Amino acid sequence: MSITLKGTIERRDIGTGAWALVTEEGVTYEILKGADKDLLKAGQKAKVKGQVREDIMTTAMIGPALEVKSFEVISSD
Repeated sequence: MSITLKGTIERRDIGTGAWALVTEEGVTYEILKGADKDLLKAGQKAKVKGQVREDIMTTAMIGPALEVKSFEVISSD
């Protein structure tokens, strides 16, 4: 099932490092590897469309795993 989320991109220093999307409601999603590099900028606000993957586990385990399908930058710091 596809979802659309708005939030801020964060870099987490866990293990080898992980990228996260923290929504306006405070929910943290882990962005799966392979996401577009233009999205992965700490502090950037974005609207992201993707799929929560419940069939995989990650090493960081910082929140539900989000497979990004598309995104729109709202603002960047």
